[in-house]
Amino acid sequence: MMLLSLNKIEKSFGSTRAVNDVSITVNQGEFFGLLGPSGCGKTTTLRMIAGLETPDAGSIEFEGRSITNLPAERRGFGMVFQNYALFPHLNVFENVAFGLRARHKSKAEMEQRVAGALELVQLPGYGKRRVDELSGGQQQRVAIARAIAIEPALLLFDEPLSNLDVSLREQTRGELRELVTRLGLTAVYVTHDQEEAFALCDRIAVMVGGKLMQTGQPRELYERPAEISVARFLGRNNFIKSMRLSSSNSSDGEFKTLEGDHTIKFEVNHDDLAPLNKPVVLAIRPEHVRLTAPDTSVTNSFKAQVRQVVFAGATSTVRVDANGLLLEALVLQPNGLQVGQECSVVLAPEHLRLLRNE
Repeated sequence: MMLLSLNKIEKSFGSTRAVNDVSITVNQGEFFGLLGPSGCGKTTTLRMIAGLETPDAGSIEFEGRSITNLPAERRGFGMVFQNYALFPHLNVFENVAFGLRARHKSKAEMEQRVAGALELVQLPGYGKRRVDELSGGQQQRVAIARAIAIEPALLLFDEPLSNLDVSLREQTRGELRELVTRLGLTAVYVTHDQEEAFALCDRIAVMVGGKLMQTGQPRELYERPAEISVARFLGRNNFIKSMRLSSSNSSDGEFKTLEGDHTIKFEVNHDDLAPLNKPVVLAIRPEHVRLTAPDTSVTNSFKAQVRQVVFAGATSTVRVDANGLLLEALVLQPNGLQVGQECSVVLAPEHLRLLRNE
């Protein structure tokens, strides 16, 4: 069931359009991500959901009613900020109880809710501690406890793990996902970290330059990016500039690469096909590029020469040159591949994608 809806919202700061015609829906109980590079408009979008910014155009609805101009304090949303926004002069109990006091809850209810929230974030008995006595991870948990203590209708996160070190970030995001699921909350989570978004979110909206480029489940976005900008942002890709050869009546797409003069064949959606003799971009992930003994009898197999082998522990990156077409392959075992060695590079048809230009 749809809980939150953003309809063609826009926001500018001076002459800069921070958010441009963005429409998003978030379902009840969903962990929804806003993912994109710094300055793409994701935090501004979150602040408009929270009521900390007002859209210049468009509308925001929650549970079927407009909240576009509703003050933040009347929305009942909990928010966790990047810098935690804790009050240094208040102890842990008072920080967690802050929103409850603003809602004029009784002392008994405040004590019960604060104790419950601290228990949920694994900080029982920390109520009398000063926040400056806590580690970064503990402060982050206090900020989450403050947000959930008010029993929010919607939980908003603005890059809450970015200040933690890598190992603590990985541990905390697992705990955070488990907590939100266990409490049955709906969350909107802003991050620039693809791995974090994939680990936490049920669905993700990718934003670039203030625009919403694509929305989908993590695997869908990774394996089937619709835009070049999405493919560039979500991990490594081989981008192959090509020209279409096949007619629109053909069930198979056929392309000629501009570098290397190779023919590539794979099934395409003809609604997305560019006109004949117009450049297009094909994409394939390095993990879907195979390196074999020299053999050009396989579909999309080209003679190549190994240019570089980069060892990175569990995997290695092998860069090859196929008559001027430079490609990367991600392999578990280099199997004795050496610089200068001849091989065949195979592009699996089922993993090739035809990308739209921005």
